[in-house]
Amino acid sequence: MSLKVAIQMDPIGPINIDADSTFRIALEAQARGHSLFYYTPDKLIYREGGVFARGWPLTLRREQGNHYTLGEEAEVDLGGFDVVWLRQDPPFDMGYITTTHILDRIHPKTLVVNDPFWVRNSPEKLLVLDFPDLTPPTLIARDLATIRDFKARHGDVILKPLYGNGGAGVFRLDPNDRNLASLHELFTGINREPLIVQKYVPAVVKGDKRIILVNGEPVGAINRVPAAGETRSNMHVGGRPEKTELTEREREICARIGPVLREKGQIFVGIDVIGDWLTEINVTSPTGIQELERFDGTNTAALIWEVIEAKRAAA
Repeated sequence: MSLKVAIQMDPIGPINIDADSTFRIALEAQARGHSLFYYTPDKLIYREGGVFARGWPLTLRREQGNHYTLGEEAEVDLGGFDVVWLRQDPPFDMGYITTTHILDRIHPKTLVVNDPFWVRNSPEKLLVLDFPDLTPPTLIARDLATIRDFKARHGDVILKPLYGNGGAGVFRLDPNDRNLASLHELFTGINREPLIVQKYVPAVVKGDKRIILVNGEPVGAINRVPAAGETRSNMHVGGRPEKTELTEREREICARIGPVLREKGQIFVGIDVIGDWLTEINVTSPTGIQELERFDGTNTAALIWEVIEAKRAAA
């Protein structure tokens, strides 16, 4: 079965082809005989009842600096495609949310991955609120007095933007820290969103585990170890990926959340677990599949396409 596949993503030129999950997914699609069309989110169009995009036919190769070829620029009707990938990175702002509303207009006749309705309603730091017994103590608030009280009760906390990504703007505030008011002033001066505060989990020094789930089933994990002197373990900020296995607790977490993800059409998801605690459920633009493939030989991209192909065959 050959599928027409459109990929909505950030500019393809600067990506790291040895780490980027979208590149690996698209390369696998190409190897399976599917045709690729690439466009950036600003080229998505709603017009007179239809959903269109302006972009380019795409051919990929694993050659750094020469990893893609674009065909002639064209405007296409996304309603005529089999699959559209929603793969641009956060921040999860109104621009991002608007693309989910537009893509809702063609899903599920055109299969949008992940389901845009539930991407919009399940941002990574909020979906975890459905599982309070699996997460460390968590606060979402904008009011400084409320945040101060939470910090006073828990002592050592992590403060971060509610809709950020890649470890940007993440701060550890230990019991002796004096910067809460300044950070609050900084964040609230940038936007009108609440902040998220979580009790610090000391096990993070041993790593923050990224577990990949495909259609609600765990397929493997990588451990991301923070660099020396760093709290954040994200690979974007120097975290070191290493081979790991799933613990019984992590399998328990996956068993709890997997059916929910499957029900909501979240085919490719990356969850973050520190120690025994679930901290994020990443549905917007998860990554980690290339590292997992190198460590374990698990071709996650192939598993993802098997699910998509089965859904298209059954449509």
